[in-house]
Amino acid sequence: MPTLPPEPRRPERARPESPAPHRARAVAESFGADAARYDRTRPAYPAALIARILEVAPGRDVLDVGGGTGIVARQFQAAGCTVLGVEPDARMAEFARGTGVDTEVATFEDWDPVGRRFDAVVAGTAWHWVDPVAGAEQAARVLRPGGLFAPFHHVFQPPPEVGEALGEVYRRVAPDLPAVNRPTRSALDLYRPHFDKTAETIRATGDFGEPQEWHFEWQRIYTRDEWLDQLPTTGLLTRLPTDRLDELLAGVGDAIDALGGSFTMPYTTVAVTAARAG
Repeated sequence: MPTLPPEPRRPERARPESPAPHRARAVAESFGADAARYDRTRPAYPAALIARILEVAPGRDVLDVGGGTGIVARQFQAAGCTVLGVEPDARMAEFARGTGVDTEVATFEDWDPVGRRFDAVVAGTAWHWVDPVAGAEQAARVLRPGGLFAPFHHVFQPPPEVGEALGEVYRRVAPDLPAVNRPTRSALDLYRPHFDKTAETIRATGDFGEPQEWHFEWQRIYTRDEWLDQLPTTGLLTRLPTDRLDELLAGVGDAIDALGGSFTMPYTTVAVTAARAG
């Protein structure tokens, strides 16, 4: 999820292509360093998204890919579903089990379903950590006919005045972070290649109907302390040295104080969905 505003436009230089996110295993499996903070601070998903998935899925057996601490799974459980999580980080899986979510430790591509089939395969802000080709093929294997494949992501971008203030802190304290030097594009534009790749790999399996894209817009007010609590759980910062992280958090805190102590973050939750052919 983008957490930084883009830098003001400057002449672009040719840059080497970034490696596919699913190959960055050290980052993908770094979130369990503070599983409790992750679970406490990461936002849940719109109720309308959960409801729409269950309207389309043929039943209520759900597989949660990259389930983390169980945030998504608990929402589906509350809606009356039986949920199994698959999570590569044993620390996150242990936390999820402690909240009542049955979770198995594996990468989804290598996970053995042992003949089990599901009505829906979902992934909440986790599908970019899965090999898109092998993942789509695995989703087809474990879905019942008519079952729904629905990976979804939060996409968010601060309002301009907030983005400018926070961006200045990042450029000063951590100018080497990838997001700092992104060209000027909206957060949805930055995620567009991922959504298009997801749809492309779904089509390539030959096992699904035509993918659809669903958008759910919402917003959340963050206080200074709430935003600072969440920041260390983001992929850009989970492995930042403690001294630099402390300096960054102090600067971000000062910037939010100067903005009045809170701000409103607009979100769009985007789902790329497709039904398993019968």
